[in-house]
Amino acid sequence: MGYKVAVVGATGNVGREMLNILQEREFPVDEIHAIASRRSLGVEVSFGDKVLKCKDLEQFDFSTVDFALMSAGSEVSKVWSPKIGAAGAIVIDNSSCWRYDPEVPLVVPEVNAHVLDEYMKRNTRKNIIANPNCSTAQLVVALKPLHDVAKIKRVVVSTYQSVSGAGKEGMDELWNQTKGIFVTDPPTPKKFSKQIAFNVIPHIDVFMEDGYTKEEWKMLAETKKILDPKIKLTATAVRVPVFVGHSEAVNIEFEKPITADEARDILREAPGCMVVDKREPGGYITPVECAGEYATFISRIREDATIENGLNLWVVSDNLRKGAALNATQIAEALINRGLIKKAA
Repeated sequence: MGYKVAVVGATGNVGREMLNILQEREFPVDEIHAIASRRSLGVEVSFGDKVLKCKDLEQFDFSTVDFALMSAGSEVSKVWSPKIGAAGAIVIDNSSCWRYDPEVPLVVPEVNAHVLDEYMKRNTRKNIIANPNCSTAQLVVALKPLHDVAKIKRVVVSTYQSVSGAGKEGMDELWNQTKGIFVTDPPTPKKFSKQIAFNVIPHIDVFMEDGYTKEEWKMLAETKKILDPKIKLTATAVRVPVFVGHSEAVNIEFEKPITADEARDILREAPGCMVVDKREPGGYITPVECAGEYATFISRIREDATIENGLNLWVVSDNLRKGAALNATQIAEALINRGLIKKAA
């Protein structure tokens, strides 16, 4: 017997990817429902060979499903996740709405799946589990195995984030601007603050009072919650003209000595990690190669001679997959594998 699953926000980039990954990974599904807003009622989406017609969020009975994978944005999640959780389904939410709630676990299964054990024992739980920000997810997958061995003190990360992180509108803007430049049609920024085609923009999400953006703050807060509250982290988040795949240049300071060779060996054995690190032209992974893949790829592993116990890494992952849809599916799988969920009637 399988499980009954609803994908909320099924017409968006991440919602469609959730449906793809559930099918690819042969998730034990008995019933699958594509849920969207009323304006998308009847819109067709694919689940393997099947075509699903979207159902109305406001009319759907969530007491009939085991899991609700949510990718409909923070405003929708704020209203609907508690209702869905109260109906008995486990909500795995991809928005930023619940990530910083102390009563809601923030989970990357390769890093902290153990927090699900205690959470599911609570009688007062909200039945909501949060998915981290896409840039955080791939970062902590790479940091965790190294932290276990040498204990991380400080991380400095610069991100190179694809436009798919801004949704379909971001992807359309890059496509239209790129085409337009070749026919002398001046690019007009709409989704982004400046031209994104043939450009980079050091600005993702809103600016905060201290000069950091919300995206940069998310990486700090989420790394502390998922991995270790003692880790110091500073980030610069940059949008780049890439359709899919986030890249990160990561500088790490450890408490204990660790060599590049040791780190390479550790990461090769770590869950979710794929090391591609040849010191030659092309001996590293770029976003083009990571698109459509499950792994977090790690390259350019080298020692930093400017600090004691320092390493540099290049970390690349498909932000729609490990950064969103794959991680949500893995959380559901972890709940099943750990015997933590009862099926809906």
